[in-house]
Amino acid sequence: MRHENSVFHQLQQHIPWALFDRLVDEHKADRRVRRLTTKSQFLALLFAQLAGAVSLREIEAGLASQKTRLYHVGGRAIARATLADANAKRPAALFAALFSHMAETASRRTRRHMRDGVRLIDATRIKVSSLCGGWADMIGGKQAIKVHVTYDPLADAPVDAAITGQKTNDILPARDATILPGVTYVFDLAYYDFGWWAKIDQCGARFVTRLKTNTPVAVSRGTRSRKPRRNREAIIADAIGRLPERLASCRRNPYQDPVRVVTIQLSTGKILRLVTNDLDAPAEEIADLYKQRWQIELFFKWIKQNLKIRHFLGRSENAVRIQIFVALIAHILLRLGQSRQHAIRQPLAFARLVRLNIMERRNLAALKSPPEPPPRDPRQLALPLPLS
Repeated sequence: MRHENSVFHQLQQHIPWALFDRLVDEHKADRRVRRLTTKSQFLALLFAQLAGAVSLREIEAGLASQKTRLYHVGGRAIARATLADANAKRPAALFAALFSHMAETASRRTRRHMRDGVRLIDATRIKVSSLCGGWADMIGGKQAIKVHVTYDPLADAPVDAAITGQKTNDILPARDATILPGVTYVFDLAYYDFGWWAKIDQCGARFVTRLKTNTPVAVSRGTRSRKPRRNREAIIADAIGRLPERLASCRRNPYQDPVRVVTIQLSTGKILRLVTNDLDAPAEEIADLYKQRWQIELFFKWIKQNLKIRHFLGRSENAVRIQIFVALIAHILLRLGQSRQHAIRQPLAFARLVRLNIMERRNLAALKSPPEPPPRDPRQLALPLPLS
C-alpha cells in the first residue's frame, strides 16, 4: 500500500528546519530546557493555527488525540501549563527571524524581475485583552497593538512585519525598513512624509501614494484632461511639477525633485490625486498600482477571520508576539501548499479543508475528493459465504 504523509507533515516541508535549528542556537532558546523544546512549541502553535484551536486546553486535547501520529511530524503531546510557560519565556525574535526568511523566500519564488516587484505597506490594529497589563497602549479605553506589514501582491504573502503599540505612528517602522532598488512601494496617507519619499527616490525605487488636497504642486508641464465616462473610473488629469519648497516658515522640503500628479475619478464620483516619482509610466499604470493597495486590506481581513490572532493564548507581550508571527508563518505555508496543487483554487476553501484534514494521511491535491479505498491484492484468499 502506498504511503502518504499527513496534511500537517506536507505543509511542514516548506519550513527551513536547518535555519530553525541555527536560530534556536543563536537565541539560546533551548538552554536549560528539560521537557518542551522550541521545535515542539512551534509545532504545537502551528497546529493550533492550522487546526483552528482557540485555547490552550483545545491545543492540549487536540495533540493528545493525535498522539500516535505526532511522532512522524516531529511533535509531541504537551500540557497546557508547559506551553503557556514556553510562550511567556522563549524569545519572540526567533519566530520573527524565521518569518522574515520564509516570507522573502516565498516572494522570491514568484518574482520574475526585481523591476516588476510591488510592495504594499500598511498597518492594522489588533485588540488585546485588558488583562494584559500596561505593555499594550490604550486609546479610548481599549488596549490594542499594531501590526505593520509589507505585502507582496504577486506572491500573495507578507514579506516583512513589525509589531508596535497602537500609538506608534505608521511611518516610524517604515523609515527603518530596507528600501530595495527597482521596487514600487504603494501606501496611503498614513505614510505622508516627504523625507521618506526622498529616501525611496534616492535608493532607485518608485513610490505611488495619495496627495493631500491642501498640498499645492507647482506644475511645470501642461496638464492633460479627459472627460470621465459615467459610472467608470477615469484619468482626468496628468501633470508633472514640484512639491512646495518649504514645509513651514523655517523648514526646507527634503524632496526637491519633480513629481508626477495623476488625478483620477472613481466610479463613485470621488476625486483622488496620486503622486509618484515615476515620470514615464502611463497614467493608467499608476492608477492600477494604487488600486492594488486594496489587496493588503483583504489580507488583513483574511488573517483576522481565518487565523487565530483575535484571541491570544497568553497575556504577556512575548506570548502575543510569538502567536502573531506563527500565524503569519501559517499563512505562508497555506499559500505555498495551495500553489503545489490546482484542484482547489480558492484560498479560503483550501484553508478550511486543511483544518478538517490536518492529521489525515491525504495528498494536498486530493483534499476535495473522497479518499480512495485501499487496493485489493488478487492473491488474497477470498472466502465467499453462502447467503442464508
